[in-house]
Amino acid sequence: MKYISLFKNRELQAIAVKSWDISWPMIFIMFFEFVINLTDVYIAGKLGREYQAAVGFVSTLYFIFVVIGNALTIGTVAVTARQFASDRQAFADSAWSITVTILVLGGLLGVFGLLFSPLILSIIHIPREVKEVAGPLLEIYAASLVFHYFLINSNGLMRAGDMIRKSMSTMAVTALSNIILNFILVFHTPLGYRGIALSTALSVLLGCILNYLHLGPVLRQKKTFSRENVKRIAVIGWPAVLLRGAWQLGSTVLFLIIGSLPFHSVETLAAFTNGMRIESAIFLPAFAFNMANAVIVGNYLGQKKTDDAFRAGLITAFLSVIVIVILTLLVVLNAGQLSRFLSNDSIVVAESIRYIYISMISEPFMAWAVVLSGGLNGAGDTRSVMIIVVMSLWLVRIPLAYVLGITAGLGAPAIWWAMNASIFLHALFVTRRYLQRNWLYDE
Repeated sequence: MKYISLFKNRELQAIAVKSWDISWPMIFIMFFEFVINLTDVYIAGKLGREYQAAVGFVSTLYFIFVVIGNALTIGTVAVTARQFASDRQAFADSAWSITVTILVLGGLLGVFGLLFSPLILSIIHIPREVKEVAGPLLEIYAASLVFHYFLINSNGLMRAGDMIRKSMSTMAVTALSNIILNFILVFHTPLGYRGIALSTALSVLLGCILNYLHLGPVLRQKKTFSRENVKRIAVIGWPAVLLRGAWQLGSTVLFLIIGSLPFHSVETLAAFTNGMRIESAIFLPAFAFNMANAVIVGNYLGQKKTDDAFRAGLITAFLSVIVIVILTLLVVLNAGQLSRFLSNDSIVVAESIRYIYISMISEPFMAWAVVLSGGLNGAGDTRSVMIIVVMSLWLVRIPLAYVLGITAGLGAPAIWWAMNASIFLHALFVTRRYLQRNWLYDE
């Protein structure tokens, strides 16, 4: 009852409107990022399987380099969302400080990528024809890493600084320019497949220019570099680095477990891959609400409105569950058509449908957990989120999938249920942490 009493009608409506005003542009931002990635894969597929494989391989490597920028952006939003609501000069100082830090870090990592990309390719065992294509792509992506770092972090600053619709317009232009440049550079210039990477680099650079123009009034204020603010951002961001690394490794181990199935392992891997692609339609809005919640909670905490911060986090999570339930029903009702669209193999289609039916049960719980985690991130409580996610992955999902799927011989359905079990526990422990309210008072 004490939690229900927090929701007074007028206040609930005001907070719900604020939550939705930030959430819906984030859904479009995530969609535009998805379009950028999809365009590169689509264009590569038109050139041949070795080009598509090379783009997929380079994208995986690129993710490793970008993870630090993403983690620092989580810290940036947590710190600057509070400052924007309470101290605009501190917001400007942090914006300048983290921008300088991001540019230096992105530049150094880009140089590292350029210098060591030949060594990286020589160590990793992939087909020769894929390696030959991946080399030039990796060099172009490495050279443009500094632009990507700035775009990611400046989008975070704009979310925190009540400029989310400008951020959305930037990503719309970036996605559209990437599509246009891909078709021009790849098919109508001597660059050929290299145009895929160059199109992304140039479109991201354009996004950087637009964001700099939007943030210009803030960045051109009195330039005071604050080591203390950068340190706070890094302290909040480092658990996100560990979380993403642990998640990536866990996903790899899960692939290996599925590949160890005694029957139809290849078909099951294909079904899992296709199922994850279909699920991405649900993941996008869930993570959009996650990032929106970080801003909303951070803004309220900056105003010292702890009750509003608490309620806003719950309301945003409820909104996300409503959206996810609708999307989940649409996916379940069209599971057969979607599965057959992605594969012609009857075994793959059958397993894809079964995967969808089982995994969709946990989608509302996934959304609830992910969005509440966004609120905790916005308060700077990234360590608790990291611990909960890593434990649910490595103490529940991975061992349960192996024991039930391989040792007990229950096969793929048991692995899908193991994934559900980890999500249920993830949601339970995140909810418990959120309702404790201790995170509201951590500076």
